[in-house]
Amino acid sequence: MEHLPPPAEELALLDRELAGLDLRRSQLLHRRAWLLNALRTPGPPMAAPPAPAFAAPFAAPVRPPVAGVRTGGAQNVLLTLGGLLLTVAAIAFTLVSWGQMGISGRTAVLATVTLAALIAPAVLLRRGLSSTAEALAALASVLMVLDAFALHELAAPGTGGLGFAATASAVLSVLWAAYGLLLGGLRLPLPASVLGAQLPLLLWACAERADALVFSAALLATAALDCAIAVWGKGVAVRVTACAALCATGGAGLLIALARSLAADAPSGAVLPGALLLAGAAIALSGARRAPAAAAVAGGLVAGLAAVAAVGAVVVAVVPGGWVVPVYLLCGGALLAGVRAPLGRPAGQGLVWASGAVTAGSVLFSLPPVAVSLVGPVSQLGRVWAGAPQGGARGAVGATGLPWTELGAAPVILLVVAGALAAAYRWWEDVLRWAGPVLSPGPSVRGAVGAGAPVLGWAGITVLPAALDVSHPVAVTVQLVLVVGVFAVAVGGLRRGATGVALTASVCGAVGAVDVALLSLTSERATYAVFGALLVLCAAAAVALDASVTGSPGPDRVVAAVRAVAACAAVGCAVVLTVACGASLGLAAHRAAPLVLTVPASTVLLGARLKARAVALPVELAGGAAAVPAVGLAVGDMPSLALVLSLCAVLAACTALRAERRPVAGYLATALFLAAAWVRLSASGVSSPEAYTLPVSVAALVIGVLRRRRDPAASSWTAYGAGLAVTLVPSLVTAWADPHWLRPLLLGAAALVITLAGARWRLQALLVLGGAALALDAVHELAPYVVQVAGALPRWVAPALAGLVLLAVGATYEKRLRDARRLRNALGRMR
Repeated sequence: MEHLPPPAEELALLDRELAGLDLRRSQLLHRRAWLLNALRTPGPPMAAPPAPAFAAPFAAPVRPPVAGVRTGGAQNVLLTLGGLLLTVAAIAFTLVSWGQMGISGRTAVLATVTLAALIAPAVLLRRGLSSTAEALAALASVLMVLDAFALHELAAPGTGGLGFAATASAVLSVLWAAYGLLLGGLRLPLPASVLGAQLPLLLWACAERADALVFSAALLATAALDCAIAVWGKGVAVRVTACAALCATGGAGLLIALARSLAADAPSGAVLPGALLLAGAAIALSGARRAPAAAAVAGGLVAGLAAVAAVGAVVVAVVPGGWVVPVYLLCGGALLAGVRAPLGRPAGQGLVWASGAVTAGSVLFSLPPVAVSLVGPVSQLGRVWAGAPQGGARGAVGATGLPWTELGAAPVILLVVAGALAAAYRWWEDVLRWAGPVLSPGPSVRGAVGAGAPVLGWAGITVLPAALDVSHPVAVTVQLVLVVGVFAVAVGGLRRGATGVALTASVCGAVGAVDVALLSLTSERATYAVFGALLVLCAAAAVALDASVTGSPGPDRVVAAVRAVAACAAVGCAVVLTVACGASLGLAAHRAAPLVLTVPASTVLLGARLKARAVALPVELAGGAAAVPAVGLAVGDMPSLALVLSLCAVLAACTALRAERRPVAGYLATALFLAAAWVRLSASGVSSPEAYTLPVSVAALVIGVLRRRRDPAASSWTAYGAGLAVTLVPSLVTAWADPHWLRPLLLGAAALVITLAGARWRLQALLVLGGAALALDAVHELAPYVVQVAGALPRWVAPALAGLVLLAVGATYEKRLRDARRLRNALGRMR
């Protein structure tokens, strides 16, 4: 098929046509901008710009017109300044020049000026001068206020000013409203009328010297008027002004009523403030039914809080002081029944938020005694096995001085909230069906509810012994049973896949276990009983979770983490039991150290039995960490330390018999054997360790040579590392403390030979160990001379040399970096 014209020519033609259309559009936009500017600018019509001729296709595009100064904005600025100047002049005339005129002159001037200012906007609006009309309307509003002031000074100068001001503000508000409705084109009079309506009742209450409840009623009545204007008012400015006034007056009225309700000491004294609070709640709900979503939620929230405060204040007046918060908590829970009322979805959500706020406040009130119950047992570390503390459960946590009569309701609050959350989590679908469209939470909300239930329940039971002031053994028993229950919930949740509940329960169980462990340190029997129970509990949890695999990566990681923590906790409990056993037998610390090593020995055997099970690695790692306390106990006695190190080396060597543990355990066993040998030599007072280490080194090096002959690919560290280190390290330590020259000389010569041999046969172990020993020996020998030279040189030489070194390194940085990489690669290629 042939194209007429050809495609290239047709494409060029289309480009020219599109360019012409763009040019025409630019011309029309330019003309439109000029016309809009002409309409905004008063005065004679502006001369039209010459119409641009059509340019040929592909002509240079017309530049858009440069935006000039907006005449409308400048006009508004000028009118505002003019109105302000006239207002200042009117105020000055009224206050200063008023007394210089007679009664007829005063009346004539104010009446004439005010009437002219009120009539002029109507004329200006017909001519389209809205900005000028707004400025004169503002001036007229100020003049009307001045007229009211002048009328008071003229007609009733001896009467009370507040009462007259209340009447004047009411009259002015009505007049401004009528004026704004009559001249619909003005934006200022109606908002001014709303602002003026805020004053009459408040000024009247001030004039009558009314009490706080009358002020609250006046403010709430004004808020009701504001609510009606905000719902049915005309124009956005009027509604926004009414909403702002509603928040101010309604909030102030509710706060005054709340303060009086809390101060009431009898139900009769709380009835009237409660009625005002309920009236405020009714106002908020009436506005929330017709307000936008966000404002409706806020209205429901305020209404709910006001209703709780109103009902709770009457009940609180007849209950003891410590049970005030539970009363408000129950009122907040009853507030949820309002979601079934025909209030609309946003208002119902506000009620739910109000109930949640009351519940959160109640929980926060209950947290201080929980914190004291958790932190207080730390004080038992200073009186281990000193007997039960004075004061029972409160004395054990150091809380005998707290006002428990006021805090006694804390466990009740926590347990009630925990029960409510647990019930909501259990019957979640039924709760959503009952609430209807008001509640539509996502799955994460249910998880948060389920996670919060065990936390609050655990906290409530934790503080219960101190709140009831039970004896110390009973408190320990309750805490231990609580830990068992929380761990059961955690294990059950992990096996079912409920990770949120399980995680929070696990954390609570861990904190509770530490808490009860500290409480048990007061007596020997309690220590054995509690740590034995915790050992069994943690071991059972680790075993129960060892085979628990959900198939999902996230829950499986949680299961693995909890399982590892439980296994390590079991090993830690076993270590505490062995230390306690040594203390019960009256053994010194260094003599009890081998007894502690029974725990690592047990974990070695258990790891070999479990092998590939997931729980094996945490158990073995915890067993290795359990050897650290044994070493710490034996530090005070060098022979015992050598014995403990050798036993640890034996355990590491036994672990190295397993192929999967050999790479780490083998090196660890070697290092521990060497450390044990060195400590033993030091404990025996040997001043020439070479007599003992050289035979071992020779034997080890011979074995290494035979190993390399049989397996040339074997690493030099495996073959020669231990044999060299067993002599070089003790000799180097001894040489640094030797004041004579022979030992450092022989050590340096031997290290030099080892270094050269490593470089000749490319053996990494010989080169690194020999070079390190040679460098350290040289530093030891040259250090005194370096100190003498440094002391003889001026102070500025050291920083100058450092600067020169830095400059040299910086100038040859890339070359030094390449040299370092080559050195690293060369070492890496060695065996």
